[in-house]
Amino acid sequence: MPSSSDPKSVKVNLTTGTGVDIEWNDNHKSHYSFPFLRDACPCAMCDDERKKSGREFGQPQKSVAALPMFKATAKPLTADAVGKYAIKFHWNDGHELGIYSWRFLRDVCPCEECKAESAVKATTSDPK
Repeated sequence: MPSSSDPKSVKVNLTTGTGVDIEWNDNHKSHYSFPFLRDACPCAMCDDERKKSGREFGQPQKSVAALPMFKATAKPLTADAVGKYAIKFHWNDGHELGIYSWRFLRDVCPCEECKAESAVKATTSDPK
């Protein structure tokens, strides 16, 4: 039986550059912008950098460049299936280490409903 973290449909909008749209088996719909996905890269290198800087998945890095508006917007050059469990991107900045599993994508869904649910879980599981 498919779980709620299995996609019913996945649309990667490379041409338009708008991001990834997933409809999950429980009919929940998620939209991930490409900049969000790049900033949420689950690879060990990006995860380590996020932990050191205190960023959350999908939260952009603080710019140290004098003119951050000249930084190219994150966009994948290609998107490839990884078995039946994930998707992998080759980004325009040359990065291609992250494997985005369906479970991971469902867990970091940026929609308001999922953000609110995560906030409730965080406050109810806080041992303070």
